[in-house]
Amino acid sequence: MVGIIIGDNEPIDKAIRRFKKKYERSGVLKEFKKRTFFTKPSVKRRMKKVKAIRRAQRAMMEEAM
Repeated sequence: MVGIIIGDNEPIDKAIRRFKKKYERSGVLKEFKKRTFFTKPSVKRRMKKVKAIRRAQRAMMEEAM
């Protein structure tokens, strides 16, 4: 569960921003969307390969610079 402690003189806007940032970094929403629908193991493997290829290409581009 994601939560924050609000200070005495802290504006609500700032507290909401901190909460949103913490919520996004925790990956709760991403995990929820991932589990909403069933993905076949073959699709998972394919996505894993695509992700690895993109990661390798990105590393090669950074290395070239």
